Order: sequence, then C-alpha cells, then structure tokens
Amino acid sequence: MSTTATKTSVQDQEAKHILQVYKRMPVVFERGEGSRLYTGEGDSYLDFISGVGVASLGHGHKALADALSAQAHTLLHTSNLFFHPLQAEVATRLAARTGLDRAFFCNSGAEAVETCLKFARRYWHTQGATGRTKYVAFKQSFHGRSMGALSVTWDDHYRAPFAPLVPNVVFADPADVAGLDALVDDTTAAIIVEPLQGEGGVRPIPQAMADAIEAACTRTGALLITDEVQSGSGRTGRFLYGQTLGLTPDLVALGKALGAGVPVGVAMFTDAVAAAASPGDHGSTYGGNLLACRAALVFLEALASPALAASMAAASDQLFSGLAAMKRRRPVIRDVRGAGLMVGIELSFEAGPVVTAAFERNLLINRTSSTVVRLLPPYTITTADVDAALQLLEDAIVAAEGARQ
Repeated sequence: MSTTATKTSVQDQEAKHILQVYKRMPVVFERGEGSRLYTGEGDSYLDFISGVGVASLGHGHKALADALSAQAHTLLHTSNLFFHPLQAEVATRLAARTGLDRAFFCNSGAEAVETCLKFARRYWHTQGATGRTKYVAFKQSFHGRSMGALSVTWDDHYRAPFAPLVPNVVFADPADVAGLDALVDDTTAAIIVEPLQGEGGVRPIPQAMADAIEAACTRTGALLITDEVQSGSGRTGRFLYGQTLGLTPDLVALGKALGAGVPVGVAMFTDAVAAAASPGDHGSTYGGNLLACRAALVFLEALASPALAASMAAASDQLFSGLAAMKRRRPVIRDVRGAGLMVGIELSFEAGPVVTAAFERNLLINRTSSTVVRLLPPYTITTADVDAALQLLEDAIVAAEGARQ
C-alpha cells in the first residue's frame, strides 16, 4: 500500500471513529530517527515540536528502545499495591533534582496538576483551615484540559464550553505585582504558576513577579504550585525553570519530556505537604508503571550527561542568535523569547499560515497564543539541524507574509 493510500485510509477511518478534537496535518509518519520523522515514502521532516515537547531524546533513541524492550520482556505492570524499586529510583533522582521530598506518579502533566491542586486543599483541611480553598492563577496560563486543571487555565475559549468549573479561582496579571498582593490572602490555598508559560505564548514570568509570589506565600502561608510540565525536566537549561527565578515551590507538576515519549506525569511534594496525605486520598492505576519508570530513568541518565548539556547549550545559543538576526531582517518578528530549547517567536500577524508554510517545507513547528510560533526541538538537536530549521523557518515567514499582501 502506498503512503498516499495509507494516509487516505487513515483519514477516512478517523473521520468515522476518532473524536473530532484535533486538527491534524495531512501526513502519516511511519518512523523517526534523531530529529527527523519519515513517511512511508521516505519523505523527511525536521521535527522542531517533538510531540509538543515530549520526544526529548529524539526519535529511535537506541538506549531508550533497548531499555523499553528489556522491561517489556521482564515485567510491565504490577500496580501500586506493591513496592516498586524503579519508582523508588526515579523518585530519589527527582527529589535531588527538584529539592522536593516525595513523588506521586501519574500519566500526564494534567494529572500531575490535578494532584497538586487536590493536595493543596488537603493540606489546609488537615490544618483545620477548611476555608482556605482559593486558587490564585495567572492570565495567559494553561494547566491542562481536565476539570481542575482547566479551572486554573485562563483562556476562556478552553473554559466556556465546560462551565461551571471548580469555583474560587482568580487570575492575576503576570505584570501586576500589586494586583497579585491584593488577591492572595488568608483564604488562599495555593498560587499556581507556570514559571515559563507555554500555551500562553512562551512568556517567562518576570523576576519582579516571581519575587512577589515568594513574598505573598511568606506573608499568608499560601502554598506555591509550579507547573513545570513544559518548562521543566531540563528543557530550559535548569531542571526547573523556577530555579532560575528563585521560586521555592511546595508542589511541582512534571510531565512531557520526562518520559521521552512514554506517558509519565509526576507531582512532587515537600514533606510538609505530603504529611497531610493518607492512604486512599489519591491513586493512579497506571501511574509509575515499570515501563514508564524505565523510560524516565533512561531520560534522567541522559540528562545527567555533560555532553548532552553542552550540546543543548550550543544548540540553544545558535537558535537564539539566529533568531535575533532573523528579527533584524524581518520586522514582522516582534519578539523572540524563552530559554534553552523552549522558544516563542511573536509575529505581527496570525502564526497559523507560518506553521502551514513550514510544513510545506518539511519543517514541523506549531502555533500558540494566536501570533506566536513555538519551537520545542528534541534535546538531542544538532547545530546543523538548527541551521537548517532557521532557513526553513525564515522562508516560511517570508511566504506567509507575502501571501497576506
């Protein structure tokens, strides 16, 4: 069967049987290698979105494939009713990386956020402060699509069709320190923040706001939840982007890159918050299964390599310097922001046509916050691939801009 026939068949089947919540690009990928994906006919696409930040070690990573194969041949799942040496090893490594003490394993970033929200309230209930139920979140935030995570997500187009959501959520402006201070009081269970907002347009929280968050938590005792699902796990150069800002969270949500393509979510707790938990308060059937933990261990081992750290830093420097030069040449680029290998390029027009034009040139990127092109390449991206992507991206921007005139 040809690739065209396969693509048509897949599209026909999806039209009948898949819930219509995704806008898919017209391509079927059959294999991947490094930073490239391939169709059945061998067409190569340079992947600068990596499954929306998931395929952190690229495609066809040998150590990951070998570890998953070995684990699948040994044991896949026993449930959380029994002790679990792989979970213990992942949790120990994450505690060292994050500075938090305990881990709860789940299957996605949204689940990790739900866990953090739930146990922020559990903490205050245990203290007898049952009136502390308010969450303070931020404008431009995105924390997930499940009901709790959606409730602290700002954009109304995600929220409105599913109202009413979890009550007692208010939103602060990331640029308004005084506004945050007015919202955080002795009814606040937790402040939840993405230190580097992803879906909201790759927007770093300003240092002044990070300082204000810390001060508000100290003043009121409110817990701090940092959502590092996209910005964490080493993508920005530090394990958590919040570490760059001096944030000291009580709970952290992790996901995406941590599993390198295998579904993994983790909520990290301080001992003080974890002390409020009792058996039966929470659970996850698949959370932290052996396959997911093996994937996380391969990822964490790779991330500890000085060689990978050096190559990531070189790729990031080349990417940002190349985009800065492109911005000088192309006035339609209003801003370039982000950190490490998490990049947002704000345009003076809607970014969707640029994504399409890039796809037509075999470069995979995506759009966020309407006018922002987002880049989330694999951690294993090479400087040669950065050079190639920069040229393709500039060509796509020029083509999209020309089509508007």
